[in-house]
Amino acid sequence: MADYKAPLRDMRFVLNEVFEVSKLWAQLPALAEVVDEDTAAAILEEAGKVTGGVIAPLNRSGDEEGCSWAKGAVKTPAGFPEAYKTYAEGGWVGVGGDPVFGGMGMPKAISAQVEEMVNSANLSFGLYPMLTAGACLSINAHASEELKEKYLPNMYSGVWAGSMCLTEPHAGTDLGSIRTKAEPQADGSFKISGTKIFITGGEHDLTENIIHLVLAKLPDAPAGPKGISLFLVPKVMVNNDGSLGEKNSLSCGSIEHKMGIKASATCVMNFDGATGWIVDAPNKGLAAMFTMMNYERLGVGIQGLSLGERSYQNAVEYARDRIQSRAPTGPVAKDKAADPIIVHPDVRRMLLTMKALNEGGRAFSSYVAMQLDTAKYSEDAATRKRAEELVALLTPVAKAFLTDMALETTVHGQQIFGGHGFIREWGQEQLIRDCRITQIYEGTNGIQALDLVGRKVIGNGGVVLRQFTREIRRFVEQHDTSYAINLLDAVERLERTSKWLQECAADNPNETGAASVEYLHLFGYTAYAWMWARMAEVVHRKRIEGEAFYSAKLATAEFFFARLLPRTLGLEASILAGSESLYALADEQF
Repeated sequence: MADYKAPLRDMRFVLNEVFEVSKLWAQLPALAEVVDEDTAAAILEEAGKVTGGVIAPLNRSGDEEGCSWAKGAVKTPAGFPEAYKTYAEGGWVGVGGDPVFGGMGMPKAISAQVEEMVNSANLSFGLYPMLTAGACLSINAHASEELKEKYLPNMYSGVWAGSMCLTEPHAGTDLGSIRTKAEPQADGSFKISGTKIFITGGEHDLTENIIHLVLAKLPDAPAGPKGISLFLVPKVMVNNDGSLGEKNSLSCGSIEHKMGIKASATCVMNFDGATGWIVDAPNKGLAAMFTMMNYERLGVGIQGLSLGERSYQNAVEYARDRIQSRAPTGPVAKDKAADPIIVHPDVRRMLLTMKALNEGGRAFSSYVAMQLDTAKYSEDAATRKRAEELVALLTPVAKAFLTDMALETTVHGQQIFGGHGFIREWGQEQLIRDCRITQIYEGTNGIQALDLVGRKVIGNGGVVLRQFTREIRRFVEQHDTSYAINLLDAVERLERTSKWLQECAADNPNETGAASVEYLHLFGYTAYAWMWARMAEVVHRKRIEGEAFYSAKLATAEFFFARLLPRTLGLEASILAGSESLYALADEQF
């Protein structure tokens, strides 16, 4: 497997040249004080060093060893505790955290690049700080000042970790049916009882304490999702002076034996009258959880991108070195018995598909991250509202499309390796196994597609969608290029199918579910087309086509528009075919 090298040049291109993100930071006082282009470059440079030099070397060994469980304790693979300590001491756990409580205070546009690097290096490792950062986000946004002061500094510093305890054996997507109970106590605390499953980082040996955020229901809670509250439940009780006290009444009953991310502890957590404190108000747990969820779902999309990037780096190195057959046009490496496989058309097709999807995904995820920053930091109410609406629309696309494309990308990487791609020592099969979970957790991609169509497009009459497409149309009007023409064609296709779905859904509710996945993919390719048109426009405007990096951008943009964007034609046809064929079979005929 190739050594992982963070794609810093492409990250700088996206942030500084395509989006000119420093202009956004200058308009947001809370960010203008802490970050500029030079600061961002230094942070990303250091992140590239620690992820490539400390974390990436543990990827395969961590997968081979996995986590182990004995008598309620979880042991992470060799090297993980030491690497986590190094990562934490560098401030990386709190890179996006509130500076008031010791965080670095970086915008999401920066922390998104750091997430990509750590997850490319080692997805299992990256899940531990990701869950901690997500828990911190909810605590900082919704908890009392007392809880924030007591828990956030040690969480941002990496001394303590965090987890999010949502799913139960009978309640996955349908969180309204959870059974975990919270009994009020005279001192203002609560006793939490219930079982949670699939809890990432619920137990491990990386930190001295783990702060669990647990969804539970109060005795008088209304039925369904409106009756859910969120509670902070530490693994080890924290004394008033900040020191650690007795162990709380909770335990890890087991860990899951998984297809991938084997070095990430996925736990069954039992809460047996554990002491906890409410976060926000009673029955407001889902709101507190969803503060974190938009960030986490973008983060999962970035995980997919990360694995696609690692697969591409491996595949390029292999394709340059592997000697097999001659090029169709005749020998290229005339001094050798055969040519490197990178000369073969199908290998180039796969490599360019990987490159186009990865770089388009990096631009799109950065764009969504910028909307999160605007929604969080802008002092103008109208600007915040517009950004929040865009985030709501684009989050399911970021989560599902990036991860669906990541599976395609990691499979292409394996295919380029041929038989070696099926063998563990080369690392490509691990990337596919690790990638598969990204399409499942934090809301399966099918659920994301239903959310996009049902709530974000049909549910509000397509108002926010039209805001998004108007922005793309303005770009098209300002740039008379072949890319803009192809982009406009894709936008019109998205608008046509959106209108058709809105009209059909009222008469036949099955149409929404029947078309949802294809619709999300149509949306995703259109969004990527906008990103590629913007990237190509930057190269043309700066007249820098001759430089290798920029000429590669233009060539990849050409490939995307010529070979990948036409997939939207088939997606439109599939959507417009309707739901009838899905119900032609009786249930017993399957």
